[in-house]
Amino acid sequence: MNRHWNPTSPHRPSRRELLRTCSAGFGSLALAGLLGQESRAATAGGNPLEVRKPHFEARAKRVIFLFMHGGPSQVDTFDYKPLLKRDHGKPLPFARPKVVSSETFNLLQSPWEFRQYGQCGMWVSDLFPEVAKLVDDICFIKSMWGSNSRHGGALLELHTGSDTFVRPSLGSWITYGLGSENDSMPGYVTICPTQSHGGANNYSSAFLPAPYAGTPVGSVGVPAKDARIPFISNSETPRNVQRMEIDFMQQLNRQQLELTGPDRALEGRIESFELAFRMQAQAPELQDISNESEATRKMYGLDNPVSEDFGRQCLMARRLSEKGVRFVQVSHTYKWDQHAKLRQDHEQNAWEVDQPIAGLLRDLKSRGLLKDTLVVWGGEFGRTPTAQGSDGRDHNPEAFTMWMAGGGVKAGLAYGSTDDYGYYSVVDKVHFHDLHATILHLLGLDHLKLTYRYAGRDFRLTDVHGNVVKGILA
Repeated sequence: MNRHWNPTSPHRPSRRELLRTCSAGFGSLALAGLLGQESRAATAGGNPLEVRKPHFEARAKRVIFLFMHGGPSQVDTFDYKPLLKRDHGKPLPFARPKVVSSETFNLLQSPWEFRQYGQCGMWVSDLFPEVAKLVDDICFIKSMWGSNSRHGGALLELHTGSDTFVRPSLGSWITYGLGSENDSMPGYVTICPTQSHGGANNYSSAFLPAPYAGTPVGSVGVPAKDARIPFISNSETPRNVQRMEIDFMQQLNRQQLELTGPDRALEGRIESFELAFRMQAQAPELQDISNESEATRKMYGLDNPVSEDFGRQCLMARRLSEKGVRFVQVSHTYKWDQHAKLRQDHEQNAWEVDQPIAGLLRDLKSRGLLKDTLVVWGGEFGRTPTAQGSDGRDHNPEAFTMWMAGGGVKAGLAYGSTDDYGYYSVVDKVHFHDLHATILHLLGLDHLKLTYRYAGRDFRLTDVHGNVVKGILA
């Protein structure tokens, strides 16, 4: 309580005054406790990334998100449409939604052949020959849809659940709910993230406390071999001296907190300094892949200059996940937006990612990690089955494919479907809100209960939407 307040005084403090003058560590905890709300934030003086129990038994412990920025074409990858080939060049026989860039033309067949693979008989195009060999380990959601046809809004919706407001990202909500299994590393790491179409808002913690934000390693345009956590080593100052410096600085910071009351930015800086100090002992080793075998390097495509860059990202994702990082995202950044040159560019994109993705799945499985690691693949929307120009496809948020592997999903399953040409999702439609609710469920989190009070209301990742897609649960 406020040691300056006399309870016999006729002046009764307002709630604002009471909150400002009560002692507190993390402001989120103080506010939630005083208002009688459940809080999953760390206790005062504790580690906000400490492991916390899920709401119920989890099927997955961690997530690796393989983000294909730009919007891969579902009808050229995993959603086989024989009528598209039969009716190539004909008008679409039903009304289409408003397109994004310009009027699209008649139906455009896929330039690639589709074949059936695995015991499940899944159809996959020739773009993904290596991933195709693993379809019996994959759950395909072929009825995805979103609310926004623009990259910026669609990226935010995919990552945060909102296409109009700045909200905490999926990785931030997961780390807030579960903490991290490694207190010497961030709970959420994003490798070579995009700086466009929302940029850092796609991996920010927004109004959640700062320790739950994604930590970027490199950025778009930086080769994966050069992507490093900056300033992670200090050869000039001995470790014991660093500890003394940080202790003194933290003492001043906490004195400031006593004067000002809860201050989310200052509290975030306090924990950031502590985490940065702990990271010096582990991050350099994690980022050094020199101890990986030649067989492993080849499995990820590091022996091929075409796939080497994305292969490094996928290998780093496995290393981080193996060491307890809760959520890792790797980004094939802004390459899948083929309004033209569909054949040329989609083929190049697939060459860059196919071997690394297959290598990641094989590596996780061989190490026994796939069973409790949820791997998610996809982009922010799909493409139209109609042509844009002579060799392109426009944005299509009405239908696209995403897939998951491991982490408690049914393997070898195709869930939902689109119409005969792949323009609309029509059977068992899955919105981003449903996808988010399902990912949280697989991690043992109830999306209705994982809330955070901010600006007078309880927020959650799925806002007032979302249903768990029970049909894909193993």
